[in-house]
Amino acid sequence: MAGRGSPHNIDHRFSGPLVEAVDDGWQSSDWDAAFTSSVPGTEVREIDARSIISYNSSPDVPFGRSINPYQGCEHGCIYCYARPSHAYLELSPGLDFESKLFAKRNAADLLRREFAKPAYQPQTIFIGANTDPYQPIEQRYRLTRQLLEVMLAHRHPLGLITKSAMILRDLDLLTELAREGLCQVMVSVTTLNETLRRQLEPRASTGAGRLKVIEKLANAGVQVGVLAAPMIPRLNEPELEQIIKSAAEAGASCADYILLRLPHELAPLFGDWLDTHYPGQKEAILNQLRASRGGGLNSTAFGTRMRGEGHFADLLAQRFRLISKRLDLGKRHIQLRLDGFIRPGEQLSLF
Repeated sequence: MAGRGSPHNIDHRFSGPLVEAVDDGWQSSDWDAAFTSSVPGTEVREIDARSIISYNSSPDVPFGRSINPYQGCEHGCIYCYARPSHAYLELSPGLDFESKLFAKRNAADLLRREFAKPAYQPQTIFIGANTDPYQPIEQRYRLTRQLLEVMLAHRHPLGLITKSAMILRDLDLLTELAREGLCQVMVSVTTLNETLRRQLEPRASTGAGRLKVIEKLANAGVQVGVLAAPMIPRLNEPELEQIIKSAAEAGASCADYILLRLPHELAPLFGDWLDTHYPGQKEAILNQLRASRGGGLNSTAFGTRMRGEGHFADLLAQRFRLISKRLDLGKRHIQLRLDGFIRPGEQLSLF
């Protein structure tokens, strides 16, 4: 389907047979009636979330707190590991994930309330760990900008993960946060091949555009790194060194990578995508992935789920270490300031 990553909807793991809606000019379901149109083919429901900060203690994730102002993502990246989360909403991880979206309209208010709790202690919060905080609907809803405003007002450290040039809209806030030692941005660069990028990430910024984002953030004094992810055997994996080199030349000071993993419904979705775009390479790609994932297409074990295991995964890790060392790139995790936090209601010090 033009402009979409997934070729279709797919049964989710909690459902019976999936019935796909057909647009015949009538509002045919409660879902259709409840949504407002954002861009053609995309529907957004504004919701009031009950909480906003997610906590994790995974040893292979470089942050313990995250915020996702949106559920679902219009970028439509076929490989996105967050796709299966749409099944919890009784929606398909296929087209539904990229076209039926949720905007947490009270995100900034919830964050402010969290900061006001007497027991709250600041730690870096990453925005966009699951879905991109600068996906196209952010232009309308501005939830990410509202979160940045709360973070700046209360001097709270944050990280951002995005593949969108829209982040430059908020350069004013990011520059102020960076000046206080409160901000790091990781820009995801999957490929510099524009044909492959359009197939993998149909509504995301171009690879060249993301390098320009890195350059402009670095020039503004914002700590910025590159996330080469996911690395897909035989597709974008040969580009690993070039992606990191290009990002370093643009101003990235750190780098990281992740090997593709295909949990739950993502495995058949990605297989269908390969049938559409790379049928001749499908089995070779999936077999290479299986060899790096203990015989499956996904692994959940700490220590191997991000990087894989086996000969191919070890070689990829070695390549990453060599290029990072040659370019003097640091590690992804950096320490941001925690000592300036201002709890809501407290007086900002004049000294």
